[in-house]
Amino acid sequence: MTTTPSTRPYRSYVYAYPHKTAYRPLAGHPAGRPSLSGLWAAERKDSLSLYLHIPFCEVRCGFCNLFTRIGAPEELTTRYLDALDRQATAVRDALGDEEPVRFAAAAFGGGTPTFLTAGELERLCDIAEKRMGADLDAVPLSVETSPSTATADRLAVLAGRGTTRISIGVQSFVDAEARAAVRPQHRSEVEAALGRIRDAGVPVLNIDLIYGIEGQTGATWRTSLDAALAWRPEELYLYPLYVRPLTGLGRLGAGAEAPDTAWDEQRLRLYREGRDHLLSHGYEQVSMRMFRRTDAPHAGPDDYACQTDGMIGLGCGARSYTSSLHYSFDYAVEMREIRGIIDGFTTATDFSRAEVGRYVDDGEARRRHLLQSLLQAEGMRTAGYRERFGTDVYEDFPAELELFTARGWLDDSVAPALLRLSPEGLAHSDALGPELFSPAVRAAMAAYEAK
Repeated sequence: MTTTPSTRPYRSYVYAYPHKTAYRPLAGHPAGRPSLSGLWAAERKDSLSLYLHIPFCEVRCGFCNLFTRIGAPEELTTRYLDALDRQATAVRDALGDEEPVRFAAAAFGGGTPTFLTAGELERLCDIAEKRMGADLDAVPLSVETSPSTATADRLAVLAGRGTTRISIGVQSFVDAEARAAVRPQHRSEVEAALGRIRDAGVPVLNIDLIYGIEGQTGATWRTSLDAALAWRPEELYLYPLYVRPLTGLGRLGAGAEAPDTAWDEQRLRLYREGRDHLLSHGYEQVSMRMFRRTDAPHAGPDDYACQTDGMIGLGCGARSYTSSLHYSFDYAVEMREIRGIIDGFTTATDFSRAEVGRYVDDGEARRRHLLQSLLQAEGMRTAGYRERFGTDVYEDFPAELELFTARGWLDDSVAPALLRLSPEGLAHSDALGPELFSPAVRAAMAAYEAK
């Protein structure tokens, strides 16, 4: 294959492969819309992951391109939970009873799951447990929240239902930077929310921070890092700012000039400063974004990448993964489109078939395995790859691995038994990941019309 490398460090955050913009309506596929019972018939069901998606937020941040809408008028959350209940019933029926169904991990994401009231969160947990059969007291359960919705009553429900990890999007403790990211919040509100989370007694606290915000300096970045460290979070995620089409910042024209070498250099500098700061304060690096306190308990799969085969997603913004098909509902960023998709979900009565997705053949499965392994700091055992696929990774991806070696992105000291990124390779994860996309996936992503 011909490789067209880019030296830009921030091309794309690879959190799932194939990317959702490569999905297409399955009604147009020769096989049509497959039944869920057929899809899951031959899949292992003894270690599934469960993800419930809540597509509501109190505000939409300027950088956000997630599938979410602002507010939920006219009892929309009730109708949404009703539909989620119907979907869960259909999916659990499709899994069958021929072999035991067991969930090994669960997560509530969004949007903002804690947009729901305390009573609605109880119902959400009931859907996971009573409809799907997930024992939330026995498996890791991660829940996302925000400063304004992390209220004591909501947190009490989550703690009481077995939540092991709370992730809060702070992004910056500097009020001026929060405003620049179109994120209306004050540091006092953030600190109060963090206090309530700690009071709730959930074992793992994760704090998300963003670097590359307009006006951010090394000094203000350290202000946010130190403010976060004061809470001794078990995990910290450091995200580079991206400005994507149809987002608030995108409409304002921020970051519109491409390539913006100065911005790339700023983000790369801030990343290195943040990484070194956390490493010097008792954290280990799990991936480019994820840092874990060395004495902290593990609360679930590293990097929470939603990448594992055997993922069941419920809700109109969730993905599901079988070994042969990744599927979901339609995807959009623009608010009008999102509202229409949510309205369609809440009125649906038949959840027995996959609607939108992409089939994953053996070649794509190899790429996916390499991607999700190589982007973790611990790397990938080449013997494990050979055991799974029966081939040698160096023979399957010669051009890509030669490129990564030439750029100094691989740790030569552990090759060939282990493929592991060097510190510079981890820093360039968002450039390295897209190089592993197949030509077919690249073409599908390029043909996708944003809406």
